[in-house]
Amino acid sequence: MSGMSIIGWLVLGLIAGFIASKIVNKSGEGVILDIVLGIVGAVVGGFIFNAIGHVGVTGFNLWSMVLAVIGVIVVLALYHAVAGRSGSSI
Repeated sequence: MSGMSIIGWLVLGLIAGFIASKIVNKSGEGVILDIVLGIVGAVVGGFIFNAIGHVGVTGFNLWSMVLAVIGVIVVLALYHAVAGRSGSSI
């Protein structure tokens, strides 16, 4: 990972998770889940962009935010696909 502090990751995760939640399902997932999804999304986004030859998360900046939002959208799509299937079978 980059040299960001824990607070930097939490803030980046919260903002990215909130933005992506609004894009995907028009409502946030809740503060804690937005932070967790945002941090996971930043890691996923960094992995995806590194895999295609671009720079991953570089710190607390606009590029990292865009990358994290893209990663969270991917994570949320998978999350809703899994949660939607398991919820509808009950």
